[in-house]
Amino acid sequence: MANSEMQKVRVINELRGFIKKLLQDPQILERSLEIARRAYQEQAESGKGKGSDVMARIANEISDTTSVHIPEDPSEHSEADRLFLEILEEVVDEEQALY
Repeated sequence: MANSEMQKVRVINELRGFIKKLLQDPQILERSLEIARRAYQEQAESGKGKGSDVMARIANEISDTTSVHIPEDPSEHSEADRLFLEILEEVVDEEQALY
């Protein structure tokens, strides 16, 4: 199996485990969205642009308050971690665009 195929399999397996965790504890999604909404609102109020620091804060708080573990150091985030954080950002952006 080629290296890129092995990485795809690893990411798929990680996402599969994550989706399973979300199905077992649906509160993870709502809590994660609350955390992301608050962090992006605070960032907007401070006048700072979006960056990895807000994603790190979101990841840390999600790890501290749910059964999802995202490493503290953004350089240690897996593809699945980054994808989850990016999707949270997209959802919050789309919500804000509706208002």
